Amino acid sequence: MLFWIASAVGLAISYLFGSMPTGYLAGRLLKGIDIREHGSKSVGATNVLRTLGKWPALAVFLIDVLKGAGAIVFALWFYPFLYASPFIAPPAAFDLPTSLPWAVSLAGLAALLGHSRSIWLGFVGGKSVATGLGLLLAMAWPVGMGGLAAFAAVLIVFRIVSLGSIAAALTAIALICGLEQPLAYRLLVIAGGIYVIVRHRANIQRLLAGTEPRLGKTGMDPKTESQI
Repeated sequence: MLFWIASAVGLAISYLFGSMPTGYLAGRLLKGIDIREHGSKSVGATNVLRTLGKWPALAVFLIDVLKGAGAIVFALWFYPFLYASPFIAPPAAFDLPTSLPWAVSLAGLAALLGHSRSIWLGFVGGKSVATGLGLLLAMAWPVGMGGLAAFAAVLIVFRIVSLGSIAAALTAIALICGLEQPLAYRLLVIAGGIYVIVRHRANIQRLLAGTEPRLGKTGMDPKTESQI
C-alpha cells in the first residue's frame, strides 16, 4: 500500500510541475497585471508575446518546455529510486524495466493536465503545446525535434501559431508510431497529440472559415488568438 501511495505522490509532483502558471506569473512580475484580463485572456506564450513582448514570451515558452521535460526527468529518477528503496517494498509483480515506461507516461500525462488545468488558476490554463514538447524531448528526443521542426516550418510559411501546433501534434503521433519506442510512450504521445488538437477545436473552426489570425497581423480580435 505504501508503494502505491508514494507512486501517487510522484504523479502529484509531476502535475505540479506542469501546473506552474508561467504566463500568469510573467504578467504579475513584469507589469503587475493579470494577463487573463488582457489580449486573448490566455496564459499561453502567444498572448504573452502580444501583451508583454518577445523576450518574456520566449522565456515563458522555454520554461513551459522545461516543465514538461522536468516532469519526465523526475519520473525517470523517482520510480527507480522508489523501486530500490529498502523502506518501500514494491509489489512482487512490479518489474521495473517493464513498468517504468508506464509510470513515466502517467507522469507525462499528469504534467500535461497540470499545464492545461492548473490548480493555481482555478483549473484552467494553456493548450499544453510547449509542455508537450518538453515531454517529447525528454522521452524521445527525435520525436520532439520532429514536432518542433514541423511547428517551425508551418509557422514560417503560414504565420499561424495554432496551425503549427496542430502540425506538430500530428507529426509527433506519426513519428512515435514509426520509430522504435515503448508502447506506453506511443500511447501517451497519441493521447497527448489528440488532446492538443482537441484543445484547438475553436482554432480549427476559424482555420476552416479562413478567419484564424496570423502572427504579427494587426487589427485582429485578440480573442481569436491561439494559446500555447
